[in-house]
Amino acid sequence: MHHQSHSDPSPAALSTVDDATTDAATTRPLRVGVIEDQPLLGGMLAELLDGAPGVTFVGRAGTVAEARRLFLPGTVDVLTMDIELPDGNGVSLGVSLRRAQPGLGVVLLSAYDLMDMLLEMPADVREGWSYLSKTSSLTREILLEAIRVSARGETMLDPELIDRTRPRAGSSLESLTDRQYAVLQLLATGRSNTGIATRLGIAEKSVQNHLTAIYAALGIEHDTSSNPRVSAVLALLSESGRLS
Repeated sequence: MHHQSHSDPSPAALSTVDDATTDAATTRPLRVGVIEDQPLLGGMLAELLDGAPGVTFVGRAGTVAEARRLFLPGTVDVLTMDIELPDGNGVSLGVSLRRAQPGLGVVLLSAYDLMDMLLEMPADVREGWSYLSKTSSLTREILLEAIRVSARGETMLDPELIDRTRPRAGSSLESLTDRQYAVLQLLATGRSNTGIATRLGIAEKSVQNHLTAIYAALGIEHDTSSNPRVSAVLALLSESGRLS
């Protein structure tokens, strides 16, 4: 286990996400581990999480092998995970760990725009993944929100990357109104219905009505086998392009 102490990560790490509402805290802190091979970033993440409210920092691993030894099933609730590791791929590791511990949340971190990798997730482990870019607006509050979202089995994508998405020509996203597309983008960045309503200045009931219309347009069924919010996020990924 590595746990290095560093000074305050950066001014950006103390900025807050523009969402005044979050779900109520769970009765016990979320146990969070870090898988990151870059010592500086890994140490910054460890220090940030070690003092974060509602979080218990479990430990840090720098390789796939170390992560398998350290984060045994039942020891963590969420892992933040670099995709590119010295001895393997973080996504494959995440799939393996989630199958060993259903319900484990995974927050993927990458220096590249690799969000589309979430579309390749096997159906049995499709929920509870989030994705943040190391090179965009990675702040303390955004990271903590991604951890909370993944812990409850939903998906949060990097807000800066999602803000650059536009519907692909001929896709079902093109049938959405501008307001519905804005709701879908905010959903994809982890906001609750209340958070979406606050951001757009509309009633929460209106948000639910928009979501019902979005699910219908995207062909998302309400059933017990999948979370419609996750399905909507994946549809946004698959049917949109990103501005350069």
